[in-house]
Amino acid sequence: MPLPRRFRTGYSSLAYLSKLPLDDLKIDRVFVRGMTEKAEDTSIVSTIISLAQGLNLKVVAEGVETEEQAQLLRLLRCDQVQGFLFSPPVAADKIQVLLRA
Repeated sequence: MPLPRRFRTGYSSLAYLSKLPLDDLKIDRVFVRGMTEKAEDTSIVSTIISLAQGLNLKVVAEGVETEEQAQLLRLLRCDQVQGFLFSPPVAADKIQVLLRA
């Protein structure tokens, strides 16, 4: 199975969204971290999710560390989340053991 082609919103130009063959759009953890504290970050995350959905892209939020962040992302209809709330990074050779558990 090929790896998904991912557009990260952290430091990338949004001009490429309509030009690149993408499967999903990843929200940088900087925005995720601040969204429960700053309305501006919540607005950015919400806008990114709406933009991705409008382009038929899956949305992945990285850096989720609290249940509050995860719940807010669910309310905003984010497709997937990843971060220390669920698991620390796992080496490739250990992932099959983790998935079997």
